Amino acid sequence: MIRKDIIMENVLKLGIPKGSLQESTLRLFDKAGYNIIVRSRSYRPVIDDPEISCLMFRAQEMARYVERGVLDVGLTGLDWIVENDADVVEVADLVYSKTTSKPYRWVVAVPEDSEIQTVQDLEGKRIATELVEATKRYLARHGVSAEVEYSWGATEVKAPLLVDAIVEGTETGSSLRANRLRIVDTVTESTAKLIANKAAWEDPWKRGKIEVLAMLLVGALNAEATVGLKMNVPRENLDQVSAQLPSLHTPTISEQSDPEWVALEVVLDEHVVRDIIPALKRAGATGIIEYPLNKVIY
Repeated sequence: MIRKDIIMENVLKLGIPKGSLQESTLRLFDKAGYNIIVRSRSYRPVIDDPEISCLMFRAQEMARYVERGVLDVGLTGLDWIVENDADVVEVADLVYSKTTSKPYRWVVAVPEDSEIQTVQDLEGKRIATELVEATKRYLARHGVSAEVEYSWGATEVKAPLLVDAIVEGTETGSSLRANRLRIVDTVTESTAKLIANKAAWEDPWKRGKIEVLAMLLVGALNAEATVGLKMNVPRENLDQVSAQLPSLHTPTISEQSDPEWVALEVVLDEHVVRDIIPALKRAGATGIIEYPLNKVIY
C-alpha cells in the first residue's frame, strides 16, 4: 500500500499570476501540455497533473510567497522580484506578455510641456508609482533625492495635477502618449520569470519537476516564432533547394519510394518563410506544407 504522506510530499506548489498576465500564462501552459482550469472567483486552479497544485496570486505578490515557501515555484515579472527584493532562484526567462513579446519597461514619464528633461531634474520633485522601492533605488543610483509615493491606480492622470512625474510600466507607450506624457528615462526592464523557492530547489524531486516544467514552457515559447516546412524535392534539385534555406537550419532528408525524389523537412523562423517558399518552389520543390509547432526543445 502507498502511504498517503508520501503522496502528499511529492506535490509541487505552483503559483499562477492573476491579472494582466493570467490569460497569456494559461495559453503558454496549454502549449506546454498542461491544461489549467480557472473557476470563477476561485484562487485554486485545477491542473491536469496530479503532482502539481496551483494557487493564484497577483504578480506583485508572487515573489514574496515563493521566497517564504507558500509556493515552490511561480511566474512573475523581474520588476516585482526587484521591488520585493526577493531571495529566490530565477529558473528561466519566459519572454511573453499580455500584448507583445518585448520586455516590459518601467519608465519615468512627465507631461509633454514639463521642464523635466533628465533624471537629475527630478531633484526635490514628487513621483507617483506602484514600483516604489525600485524607483527609490533608481534615484539613489543617480544621486537624486525625490519624494516617491505609492499610486493605487490611474497613475497616468496624476501628472501634473498631483505629482511632477510618474514611474509607470509600459509595453508600447500608447497609454502614456494618450495621456500626453513623454518618457524621460527607463528605470528598469522586465520579462516574466519562472522562479523557485530555494529550499524547493535543493529538494531533488521538486527540482526535477521544476526543471521539466521550465523545459516545456521555454520549448512552447521557442515554438511561437517558428514553423515546420515539409516538401518533396527531385534528387537532382536537392542542392538548389537546400541553398535557399538559412545556413543555420540543417534539413532532414528522407528517401521516398521513388528513387528520383526525396522528402525534405526543416524548422524555420516564421518571419522568413514567406520569402523562402517562393524561392523553394522556383528551385524545384513541390508539395510544400507549412505547419505550426507546439514546442521546440534545444
